Amino acid sequence: MAITYAAVRALSAQLYDDSLRKVPDDTQGALRGLLQTEANATARQTLTFMLKSAASAETGRRFVCSDAGVPVFFVRIGTGARLEGAIAQAFTDGFADLVARIEPPLLEHVTNPLTLQRGHAGRHMPLVSYELVDDVDWVEITCSPKALGSGRWAALEIFSFPSLDVIERYVLDVVMKAGSQPCPPVVIGVGIGGSFDHAAKLAKVATLRPVGQPHEEAMVAAMEQRLLKAVNQLGFGPMGTGGDATGMAVHVDYAAGHGFTPVAVCFNCWINRRTKARIHNDGRVERLE
Repeated sequence: MAITYAAVRALSAQLYDDSLRKVPDDTQGALRGLLQTEANATARQTLTFMLKSAASAETGRRFVCSDAGVPVFFVRIGTGARLEGAIAQAFTDGFADLVARIEPPLLEHVTNPLTLQRGHAGRHMPLVSYELVDDVDWVEITCSPKALGSGRWAALEIFSFPSLDVIERYVLDVVMKAGSQPCPPVVIGVGIGGSFDHAAKLAKVATLRPVGQPHEEAMVAAMEQRLLKAVNQLGFGPMGTGGDATGMAVHVDYAAGHGFTPVAVCFNCWINRRTKARIHNDGRVERLE
């Protein structure tokens, strides 16, 4: 058997639909954890409202947020996977299928950056990136829609041989500039090194890590903890209401590179939308998130 165009078309549409209606379990757990430690009464009320909203959306199959964003997919292709048909086109057609049937309807968020014309289709939409994985026979698809609140405040700067202090100070500068606009408590992804494009992808993929799961290298994990502590001392709090709960997690990753070092910072809002599944060669679909 093979992983077919039809299977990818159907699954990509379903993952996007589901991501709009459920806050991931790890994210709800992180919100509950912040609620237990938050000292600010208004912030506690806001966190409680967020958790109630998440539960209502999931049980009632409603959108958690009216800004459905645009579909972004990260696709990992096993070297043992057998592909059949126009797999890349399947993501575009799956998105069109969803637009035609979804309730409530999707707002026209897909925007031409040159003309500002809005609709449901456009060049390179959906946004899909691909990665090869050795010695497995599946295709793994992660959907993480990107909306205005968190997408607007991502940033990247290139340094020459920066120290850890310089890198961490830049991350905090980006967070302070963003303030409450990305709808905190946020998950912050940081990508360091490689090239311009690679650092940006590292930052985005870092946000997809389960909330609070530390980097496997002790030095990087310690950096994540320092940054999270500093972020939560900024005082923005949930949705800008004040308090300690500005960040759920800071996830850092890095790549070797040249002496020039890109540092990319991006945000996921409190909903932290993320769904994931694998299609195996035998046609089996395995839901992971």
